[in-house]
Amino acid sequence: MSNDNNAAKIKASIDNLEVISRFALAILALASGVYTYLGVRSLLDGSSTQVFFAAIVYSTAVSVAIYAFWTYLLKFVPLMQDGSRRMALFGTMALGSCMIIAMSSWLNAAALAGSAATEQHLSIQLEGYVEDLDKAHANALSAQSLLPDVMRASERFKRLGQEEQTTGALTGTSGSGSVVQLLSQMGNQLDELAETITASKTTSAELFAEGRKQLENMRTLVSAPGAIQPRADQFGSEAIALAGVIASLQETSIAPSVRRAAEDLSLGFIAPIADGGTQDLATRQNTVIENVKASVEAQSTALAKAADDILAEPAVPSRRFVPLSSAEAVLQYAGDFVPSWAGAISIDLLPAILVLILSIAHSAIRQENEKLDPAEQMSAADMMRAVKLHSQLTSEEQADIQNHSSGKTTVLRPIDSEQRKRIEESRS
Repeated sequence: MSNDNNAAKIKASIDNLEVISRFALAILALASGVYTYLGVRSLLDGSSTQVFFAAIVYSTAVSVAIYAFWTYLLKFVPLMQDGSRRMALFGTMALGSCMIIAMSSWLNAAALAGSAATEQHLSIQLEGYVEDLDKAHANALSAQSLLPDVMRASERFKRLGQEEQTTGALTGTSGSGSVVQLLSQMGNQLDELAETITASKTTSAELFAEGRKQLENMRTLVSAPGAIQPRADQFGSEAIALAGVIASLQETSIAPSVRRAAEDLSLGFIAPIADGGTQDLATRQNTVIENVKASVEAQSTALAKAADDILAEPAVPSRRFVPLSSAEAVLQYAGDFVPSWAGAISIDLLPAILVLILSIAHSAIRQENEKLDPAEQMSAADMMRAVKLHSQLTSEEQADIQNHSSGKTTVLRPIDSEQRKRIEESRS
């Protein structure tokens, strides 16, 4: 009797919870539709009216599909007793769940975490632009690091020219001659190169300051309150301008000019004719000129090698800002928003838990009923049919007895299979 009570209690509980189950399923489907609307709205283009109605139609279709899908499963899965049929329905539930995730859950995640994902995308892009600007500036500064070497070489040539003019330190004869002119010429060429490097330093500093200002604007756009899409559009404009600044900063590198100037020092060296009054002085001047030429070649080689080392550094590749919608950002950075994805999927797939609960409850009812005697499993309708058949059989037997006692022959009507089955059920 206790088994009968348990099965009846479970059945009564299922009946009592049917209304709340339908209500919960409707609320979950509605919530999924609302978040789907918010997510799909960011993907559509067109006028505001078109976007509104298109998003409403899509979200409504999603809500209806989710409600109908889980309603069918709540009705049929718990009633399946055959294992193969039950597994077929569970496979259908898995396939339908994947379709729900594809058409709704990722849009729900976009509605829940789309703004944060887009901000993260902007933040990552900002870090890349900071690295590009710093690297381009470092490349420009590396070329400017040659300025001390150029200035030292210029000072050395000028000092030797002054010493030769005042004391004759190189030829032994003081005065302004071909050696002094050559040394002054080399010093002036190096001074021109130093002035070019200094001018590029000023230009690089101005461009770097402009780039830092744009980075500050971009950083403000990333963390500013308000809607993300207008900020993302403004961020893209700033990124394009910053890319131009970085390209200009790379063009200010003086390394190619230093390389060409170093070659000019050696290849463009024109030795003056010795203008000494005596043959001995002319010979000494030629000797000093050859030494100066060797020194110029050594200085040219050193500057060219330093410039080649700078030019060998990889240039900063041009970075193109790729804007992402909220839904695309959520997909690209899904690993960083696991809680939002879990909540979005749970809204759509929570009814699966109700399906499993009802399946377990119906399975328990069937197990409890299997423990009952056949008579305890009879319903009220079965009992009424049995009483009716019993009354019919009793009246027929009494009629047979009366006919037999009066000597009348009774013609027995054949009993069809349906009547025989009912008689057997009533006797059992």
